[in-house]
Amino acid sequence: QVQFVESGGGLVQPGGSLKLSCTASGINFNNFHMSWFRQAPGKEREFVASSTNYGSNIHYAEALRGRFNISRDDAESTVYLQMSSLKPEDTATYYCHALGVDGIQSYWGQGTQVTVSS
Repeated sequence: QVQFVESGGGLVQPGGSLKLSCTASGINFNNFHMSWFRQAPGKEREFVASSTNYGSNIHYAEALRGRFNISRDDAESTVYLQMSSLKPEDTATYYCHALGVDGIQSYWGQGTQVTVSS
């Protein structure tokens, strides 16, 4: 059974930091590109960051570059998103996504809520 467990979300003040985690089970993690997306209320889901399998290539949404950092621990089947200098507009539900190197297998995590507010 394929499962993704996300954690690390919560309430943080502007300027603060959070680190999200997404741990996979039921898949060969090394065969998946991992990404983070987010969706704010009333808005479409948007791309945040991605890491190809083995972390060989990393991409960020241009507006988030420098504040967000994606990393993966293949031994733990976990992808992380370190977020710093958080702003109220970063408030959203954050989802991890796994895309198989075959381009066919696709899985979403359940989402974790991040709220940036004073």
